[in-house]
Amino acid sequence: MTNHYYQTNPTSSHENLKWSFELFDKTFQFMTDNGVFSKNTVDYGSRVLIQTFSWQSLPEGNILEVGCGYGPIGLAIAYASGRQIEMTDVNERAVDLAKQNAMQNQIKNVDIHLSDVYDSVQKKNYAAILSNPPIRAGKRVVHQIIEEGYQYLQKTGTLTIVIQKKQGAPSAQKKMTEVFGNAAIVKKDKGYYILQSEKRGNK
Repeated sequence: MTNHYYQTNPTSSHENLKWSFELFDKTFQFMTDNGVFSKNTVDYGSRVLIQTFSWQSLPEGNILEVGCGYGPIGLAIAYASGRQIEMTDVNERAVDLAKQNAMQNQIKNVDIHLSDVYDSVQKKNYAAILSNPPIRAGKRVVHQIIEEGYQYLQKTGTLTIVIQKKQGAPSAQKKMTEVFGNAAIVKKDKGYYILQSEKRGNK
């Protein structure tokens, strides 16, 4: 059976890896495994998103990360911002690793749990939603993150995603514009686009 990081129960054999990576001014210790995205290092797209995302101008409130994997984006933003971060993933193995990595790095202002996109998300007043979406799961999932994200944000809250141009950034930007009425390219870096929409009205 083929295993994908966007499956709920990867059946690949375990091969735990431990390594460190500096994000902001902290050296994080990460544990990863087979069956999760980018198990050997923090992938470049996630790094660009972490470096680019600005929480200072957001309204007060929690931040939601959809598709957290083993946790580098959410844990780094939780550490740097001090905000409460809700981190979700459809992959049980990734969620377990993210919880372990939160404990290992003493990041306590996080709530990490299993969710297929927004299925198990209870709140609807987030200051921001972040995602490095599972491109291999297909355009439908990427567009679902964008379309349904609108209702989970408070007014002036933002949806920020990272996506490569060759893997559908123009299509994602178009969908974000349709849903939010705006979609800015915040940064371009080695083919990766950081796209951001702001909730400016009510539907």
